[in-house]
Amino acid sequence: MRNADEEKAEKHAVGALPDDDTMPEIVQKHGDIFADLEATLDEVAEANPRIDSEAREACRATSDLSALLEVSLAVNSSLVLDDVLQIVMRKAIELMQAERGLIMLLDDDNELQVRTAHNLRQEDMTGENFRISSSIASQVAATGRSIYASDAMSDERYAQQASVLELHLRSIMCVPIKDHGTVVGIIYVDNSNQTKVFLKSDLYLFELFAQMAANALRNAATYDALLTLKKYNELVIKKSPVGIVVIDDNLRIATINPVALEVLDFNRNNIARSVTGQSGSDFLEMLPEHERSRWREMIATALTSREDYSDPRYFHDTGYQEKALSIKISRLSALPNGDNGLIMTIEDITEMVVMEKYVILSEKLAAKGEMAASIVHELNNYLAIASTNAELMGMNLDRQAYDKARFNAKSTTENIFKIKRFVDSMMDFSKPEPEYISYDIKHLLDDLLFSLRVQPRFKRTRFTIDLGQEIPNLEMDVGQIQQVLMNLLNNAADAIEERAIGNQTDGDKFKREIGIAATYDDERERLTVEISDDGIGMPPETIEKIFNMHFTTKRGGHGLGLANCLKIIESHHGEITVESTPGEGTRFRVTLPRFHDAKPKQT
Repeated sequence: MRNADEEKAEKHAVGALPDDDTMPEIVQKHGDIFADLEATLDEVAEANPRIDSEAREACRATSDLSALLEVSLAVNSSLVLDDVLQIVMRKAIELMQAERGLIMLLDDDNELQVRTAHNLRQEDMTGENFRISSSIASQVAATGRSIYASDAMSDERYAQQASVLELHLRSIMCVPIKDHGTVVGIIYVDNSNQTKVFLKSDLYLFELFAQMAANALRNAATYDALLTLKKYNELVIKKSPVGIVVIDDNLRIATINPVALEVLDFNRNNIARSVTGQSGSDFLEMLPEHERSRWREMIATALTSREDYSDPRYFHDTGYQEKALSIKISRLSALPNGDNGLIMTIEDITEMVVMEKYVILSEKLAAKGEMAASIVHELNNYLAIASTNAELMGMNLDRQAYDKARFNAKSTTENIFKIKRFVDSMMDFSKPEPEYISYDIKHLLDDLLFSLRVQPRFKRTRFTIDLGQEIPNLEMDVGQIQQVLMNLLNNAADAIEERAIGNQTDGDKFKREIGIAATYDDERERLTVEISDDGIGMPPETIEKIFNMHFTTKRGGHGLGLANCLKIIESHHGEITVESTPGEGTRFRVTLPRFHDAKPKQT
């Protein structure tokens, strides 16, 4: 039989456990090691409740569901993509108790790009500062399978990677973000603390989180696409070359673009848009009162017939300008406020209509063989003023003389309107029908002279002005009377230039001077305007014919300017006369009644 010492030696030789006699001896010898191991296990259990104790296993599922519910509410609290990414990243770190994390999304070239990165203190980090193994992220994105390591430094797959070694990484998890089965990115978290290890159960929870994040990112991307589409549509409407107006069934404005505001002469500040829970401005109330019935009829036709309504030529009077519009009205359903309504496209075709009139006028002139030169002459007068004011406006804006620039702009616009009036009145060379308003003749002359003085033909001419102090407003067609005065002043400039070219000067008598005088006869209620010059003058035989159609003494003249003046003054129930002395000058006298219904003088 073997003695006790032999049996004890055999047990040690085969690696058997120590017997009861030797255990106290071993515990005493290695007591510090066991104490450290026990403390480490307690610390790990405290940091990772999933392995703490069997008593807590029962509430783990409830805790996970509660965490996922909280995460779901958080990541779906916004529809802005960048905000969602930030929330997802923060919640990933909180849920996994990770030190660091990042989200990478695939771009259009299928390359991973860092979209957001955080550390444990919830601070943003740049992609350059957040180093991970690109192979880990690429592998997850390529395969769609998660990567997990509870101790990366001991895992032969990752132990030699630079980021693991330099950062002493222990736990790593990288899971794919999938949208309907397609990988669109990855979420990565890691820890360097050996007490906060990731477990297999953590990976399962993290994958559920990634799916929630994918849903939130999809919703954010959809919202972003819809927002982009909305901005695009708004930009198209804003930049459209035609006016666009959308109204609801109650004729409240839902949408109106800048072109429509300009064409209809609406003030943007006076318009409220019809949106959910709010009423917009009434479209009809924004229109001139005399046009509302016509618009109401067009809108009612489109609503009741359920077919598109169009008016290819609608004349819109803003109160100071008449425009030709092309209008199309169509039904529209599902407005933003839930109502049905109408969409109206409004195109300003005034220029086209004017051009059509020019074409018609040209055909008539070709048939009659006359008046073409007259139109050129008259239009050149107006265009010269408009061009001069346009140049002055730029100069005044540069000098910040805004009042003068505003006057230049107004004068330019008025002359454009006068061109339109002139073209209309010349259609058949019939007597133009005046449109009377009460107007200050002095203001008219001031505006005219302001525009004429800067023209080259008047720059060397001296004007002498004598306007009476007690001149009341006259009822007149402002454009037509200005046309008459402009013709007379241009003729005076021509006469002065002709005298200068002919060297017919008599010392100091020739001063290149034009005089303008106005007097009012209160008893007869008539105004007299005299325009005089010290130009070439005219003999009696010329004076007798000067108002005859096609009579002219000018080379290349058409003989229609003064004939037009006579027609205009007669239509105002006034008179125009002339006195002239060859070699000394000419004086035109225009007499107008104060009120337009005065009877013309009987001769």
